Amino acid sequence: MQIVPVNTPALENEWLHVDRVIYKGDPNWVPFIKQEVQKIFDPKKNKLLRSGEAMRWILRDAKGSAIGRIAAFVNPQYSKEFKNVDGVGGVGFFECINNKEAAHLLFDTARNWLSEKGMQAMDGPINLGEKLNYWGCIIENFSAPATFGMNYNPSYYPELFQSYGFDVYYEQHVFHRSLLDPAQEVFVRKAEMLKLDPEVYVSNIRGWDDHKFARNFMEVYNDAWGGHDGFKPLTYEAAMKTYKGLKQVYDPDIVIFVFKKDRPIGFYVNLPELNQVFKYVGGNMNLLGKIKYVLNRKFRHPKTMYGIIFGVVKDYQGRGVEGAMIKYAETDLAPLGRYSDTILNWIGDFNPKMLHVCENLGAKLWRRYATYRYYFDRERPFERAPIIGRARSKEGTQHE
Repeated sequence: MQIVPVNTPALENEWLHVDRVIYKGDPNWVPFIKQEVQKIFDPKKNKLLRSGEAMRWILRDAKGSAIGRIAAFVNPQYSKEFKNVDGVGGVGFFECINNKEAAHLLFDTARNWLSEKGMQAMDGPINLGEKLNYWGCIIENFSAPATFGMNYNPSYYPELFQSYGFDVYYEQHVFHRSLLDPAQEVFVRKAEMLKLDPEVYVSNIRGWDDHKFARNFMEVYNDAWGGHDGFKPLTYEAAMKTYKGLKQVYDPDIVIFVFKKDRPIGFYVNLPELNQVFKYVGGNMNLLGKIKYVLNRKFRHPKTMYGIIFGVVKDYQGRGVEGAMIKYAETDLAPLGRYSDTILNWIGDFNPKMLHVCENLGAKLWRRYATYRYYFDRERPFERAPIIGRARSKEGTQHE
C-alpha cells in the first residue's frame, strides 16, 4: 500500500472521489457537495487556515487504486480550548475499505504529521470548522439514509478507530420526532405558564436581515454552550458566515427564536432535509447540479425538517422555552403541510440537560455518533469530555 500526499489539483480530485469507492451501491449514501468540502481546505475561504494547517492523503493499493483517504488539521483555536492537554489536532473526512492495516496506516500518517506540528492528541472524525457539519462517526443506526451535513459511514468504521487505540471522547445523540405528535403535557403546561409573561414571544425569522439573525444566534449559542471544556465562543463574524450559508438553502418559516422582551433566550434552527434533494444532484453543484437542485427542490420538496441546532440560554432551561418552540412547530408549522417530521441534530452526552429535554419532548433516539480521541502518549490515562455544569477536580474526577 502507498500513501500519497494531496498536492496537485488532480490528486485533490482523486481524494474527493474516494468515497465513491467505499459507498458504491449503497442507496442510503449521499455524497457531500464537492464545492463545500473544497472550501474547507482553501485558505482564501476558510480563515482558520490563516493560523492553522491542514493536510490530506490518499491510500492506494498495490495496483494503484484508491482505497482510503484522510485529512489532518491543526486549528489553534480548537486546540487551546482544552485545559487538560496541550495541543489537540484533528482528523476528518476519513474513508477506508474494511481493512485494519489500511486504516491504521492512514491514522499513523495523520498522527505523525500532527506530532511534528506539536500536537499531543488527535480527535476524530472532526472538521476544520464549526461542529454543525462533518463531525463524528456513526456507532448506531447504519441503515437509515445519510442526513444533510453529517458524516455517514459503514458499520465497520467504529472498529477501525477503536482497534487503533481511539477512545470515545463523547457521544452525539440524534433524535427523531413526528410534527404530527402533540407536545408532551409537561411541556405544554410549562409553555402555557411562560405565555403568561407578556414579554415572552416566539417568532420565525421571515423578514429578518443578516445582522438580526447573527446577533441573536450568537447570543443564545454562547450562553447555552458556554462553560464546556472545548467550547469556543462564537464570534459575530462566524455567526454571520453561518447565516449566509443557511440563506442559500433555508426556509425562514422553520427557523424559530424565543424572546424575553428584546433578549433572545432560545432557538430551534431547522432546514429542509436537503439530502432528500441532494441525492439527485450527485455531489457537484456546477451549473448542471444547480439546475438539478432547483428542479428537485421544487418538485420533490423534503418532507423532513432537519433541526441543525436547538438551544436555550442557561437561566431559562427547563422553564418552558423548549416546549414553546415545539408547540409552535405543532400549531404554526405542521398546518403548512410542507413537513411531516423532524430530526434533531446531535446533542453531546456531555449535555445531559438537553438530552433530557429531547426525551421529555417525546423525541426518540434515532442515531448515535462518537467523537474519538487518541493520546499520543499511550501511558496517559484517558479522560472523557466533562459534563456541562460539572467541574473537574485536581484528581481528574468531576463534581457538581
